[in-house]
Amino acid sequence: MITYLPLKQITASYEPQIGDAVRRVVERGWFLLGEECAAFEKEYAAYIGNKHCVACGNGYDALWLILRAYRLMGVLNDGDEVLVPANTFIASVLAITNNNLVPVFVEPDAATYLVGERELRAAVTPRCKAYMMVHLYGQCAYSDAIGDFCRERGIKIIEDNAQAHGCLYGGERRTGSLGDAAGHSFYPGKNLGSLGDAGAVTTNDDALLETILSLHNYGSRQKYIHTHEGVNSRMDEIQAAVLRVKLRRLDEDNARRQTIAVRYIAEIKNPMVRLPWVGDSAAHVFHIFPLMSAVRNELQQHLSSLGIQTQIHYPVPPHKQECYAQWNSLSRPVAEQLSAEELSLPLHPLLTDDEVEKIIAAVNSF
Repeated sequence: MITYLPLKQITASYEPQIGDAVRRVVERGWFLLGEECAAFEKEYAAYIGNKHCVACGNGYDALWLILRAYRLMGVLNDGDEVLVPANTFIASVLAITNNNLVPVFVEPDAATYLVGERELRAAVTPRCKAYMMVHLYGQCAYSDAIGDFCRERGIKIIEDNAQAHGCLYGGERRTGSLGDAAGHSFYPGKNLGSLGDAGAVTTNDDALLETILSLHNYGSRQKYIHTHEGVNSRMDEIQAAVLRVKLRRLDEDNARRQTIAVRYIAEIKNPMVRLPWVGDSAAHVFHIFPLMSAVRNELQQHLSSLGIQTQIHYPVPPHKQECYAQWNSLSRPVAEQLSAEELSLPLHPLLTDDEVEKIIAAVNSF
């Protein structure tokens, strides 16, 4: 069986460094807001290319904290609209609605699966004050044209960088440093994954930093003194220590992902599937390798019968979810088609060349 994502083996590939890091935290006896978290924040900010990083509880919290901080700063107000891809994971949208903001579901480009400048211009309204840019599947969604358009309109760019750690734009700048602020998820299955839930915000905005530093720790910068109605969203020291270990290998792991993806794109030749469009492989770190097929379920069964495990991301788009009944009548045909056709192939740094060949042969034999 070729497992979609063998987390146990992936974690073991970092030994003994992860074990040493965990023991270091346990022996120190300091488990929150300590040396490991401070060191990770410094190292990750430098890696991304921002001045500031605030570690928090998870990727959703990171996005929520950015939006809540902008509300406290008066940048956003109740009822303001936030542009968001219609084909994203629901966390991107929940962060918006849970801040009394209104999502504007933007259709992606049918070829790239990303929102481009054309789609953004078609969807924007006078009430749009921010754009939740999602680097879906690990592919950079930023362009200079989008950046210029948002700056001209006074629209804040908030990057959802949950799937694109280490991705480069223009060969130099990393996703997470391209907008006004970015939320990062370190869920265990991510390219940079922790051993539980963890997340971070990166930004160059000093005022935003100060507000988030208060918000994520009960609204407090000084013990027992609370300036905001905050939340408890902190990364623990063990997660920070583990992430410091894994960060050192991230570029190497991403390079392996890119090598595998290039082979998939070059060697999968089956008219029943559509391969992802990749204009620049360096601008994609392939957190997910999505095939599209009108007979997705049959393809998944075929691959399973040959011992290949796959996943589906995401079978129901956010605007069709029961929790968003007020938007269920919206028609977003491109996003809905992608949800009905997407199938994710195994793609991770430990895949062997033999396994990659077997996966390619299995898809081609369908």
